[in-house]
Amino acid sequence: MNLREAGLGFLRVLGGPEANVKIVVTVKLVPEPSSEKKIDSGTKRLVRTGVETVINPYDEYAIEAALALKEKLGGDTTVTVFAMGPENTKETLRKALAMGADDAVFLSDAGLEGSDVWGTASALALGLKKVGFDLVICGGLSDDGSSGAVPGELTEYLGVPGITNARSLDVVDGKVHAQRETDNGYQVVSGPLPALVSVTMAIGEPRYASLKGIMGAKKKTIAPLAIADLASPLALGSAGAKTRLLDFAPPAPRQKAQVVDAPDGATGAKIIFDFLKEKRLV
Repeated sequence: MNLREAGLGFLRVLGGPEANVKIVVTVKLVPEPSSEKKIDSGTKRLVRTGVETVINPYDEYAIEAALALKEKLGGDTTVTVFAMGPENTKETLRKALAMGADDAVFLSDAGLEGSDVWGTASALALGLKKVGFDLVICGGLSDDGSSGAVPGELTEYLGVPGITNARSLDVVDGKVHAQRETDNGYQVVSGPLPALVSVTMAIGEPRYASLKGIMGAKKKTIAPLAIADLASPLALGSAGAKTRLLDFAPPAPRQKAQVVDAPDGATGAKIIFDFLKEKRLV
């Protein structure tokens, strides 16, 4: 059974002006970017124990995009932060609430351990269906995995229009409008709600949480979700993973530079060319 057959056709439908948009921001909780990354030799998973957990830096730009859009639309527009991870990382979401998000939903279950990209996107899609949304905003990458595949998979599993690499974002007349970054500039694109958008760092620098925001975040709700709440017919976590890490090894130590004395430029150029040819670089 695929995700659409699992009931993901049910989505919150817009009714009325833009001032009633329900925005959900997907957030990943990752090890602090400057910390040393290690792979457990037994589980072949990233070691997260004993390492500070933070909101994925790229997702902070998605939060900023959502908050800026809420301020522009006004009215009853809301911003919900949605994350999946181990229970002991839940309080990390308070930063997003301190920035200005209205509430959060945290999907945590031992059965989700070992999820690959497919499993992560599948579980998130089921959770988003449960929560309901008009607009989902994602960061473009995660600091720990950097696959960049989850937003595209979510779009497919949810069956909604998707816009990637957005540098600006707006909602007008029941449609999402964006400038989508390309190698040569940008494209002006739009699509009907409900929809999903992934953003780049050009969307706007994430705001700092104010003291009032930090104090207020303590009273905001982080609603729990588990696999049982999703009524999922799919195998999630390690059991449903489509990929396996078979082996890994640290990079080889960097060798000392090779110094060659050449009598003239032509001879030196030939030595360099022969070296690059030997390494199959030319």
